[in-house]
Amino acid sequence: MRDYFETQRFILRRFSDGDEEALYELLSDEDVTRFLPMFCLKDINEAKQYLKTYQNQKGRYAICFKENGVPIGYIHVSDDESHDFGYALKKEFWHQGIVSEVALKMIEELKASGIPYVTATHDIHNPNSGKVMKKIGMKY
Repeated sequence: MRDYFETQRFILRRFSDGDEEALYELLSDEDVTRFLPMFCLKDINEAKQYLKTYQNQKGRYAICFKENGVPIGYIHVSDDESHDFGYALKKEFWHQGIVSEVALKMIEELKASGIPYVTATHDIHNPNSGKVMKKIGMKY
C-alpha cells in the first residue's frame, strides 16, 4: 500500500517524527482507549515509544485534516492473515462520518493492492464501531 492517500476531507499518511504530541492527546484519553487493546498513555515518553512502533507498522495511518496535517486519529489494517481493521479518533471528532470516510478509502486501497478481505470485531458495549463496519460494507 502507498504511504499517503487522500479522501475528500482528509489525508491518510504514515506517522512521522513530530506526531508525538498528537498521539499523546489521542491515546491518553480514557474514552478513546476504553475499547482499544491498550491502557491510556501516561506521558509523552510513552507516546514517543508508541510512535516508533506505529512508524514501523505498514498498515497504520494517521488521519489528518488536509488543512493542517495534524493527526486526529489513526486507522489500521494488520498485515497478518486476518487483515484486522481498527481505528481510534479524538472524541471531539466522533459521530462526524470521519472513520467511515477514511475506512472506505482504505478498503479501496487494500482491494487495489490485492488484499482479498478485511476482518474486524467490536465490543458489545461499543455499538458505534459496529455501525462503522456496516457503513463500509462489512457483514456479520
